[in-house]
Amino acid sequence: MAAGSDLELVLTHEFDAPRALVSRAWTEPRHASRWWGPLGFTTVSCRMDARPGGAYRLAMRGPDGVVRTKRGVYREVTADRIAFSYAWEDADGNPGHEMQVTITLEEIGTRTRLTLRQTGFAAIPERDSHWSGWASCMQRFAEFLAAQM
Repeated sequence: MAAGSDLELVLTHEFDAPRALVSRAWTEPRHASRWWGPLGFTTVSCRMDARPGGAYRLAMRGPDGVVRTKRGVYREVTADRIAFSYAWEDADGNPGHEMQVTITLEEIGTRTRLTLRQTGFAAIPERDSHWSGWASCMQRFAEFLAAQM
């Protein structure tokens, strides 16, 4: 895993799973609700309309009991690329600072290389917080995929 520019986050991970499964796990709520969030978080609700212009909204409860909600709009959804906006909701349900996330999926035999690129951070500490969250999320994702195989 490596950071891109100062206000960009780039994570790369290889999973022992076919690209079709990895893609479905990112675009179907029945899958995403089981892994999307850092370790220790549980999904409260997950809605996804994974098509260009469709929206997603995922609420998750942290170990501290606080529910945090992220949401966005899909820009692109193909077999090898998923791009969407990403913003946390405030306590009144209003979106905060919007960022962009692009997931690319590359088949490597029976494995899949996933590269996550997130841009639009307001500051380096915000980027670093997301880096920790995504790294933890990728651990959960790997465990989820292993259980599907």
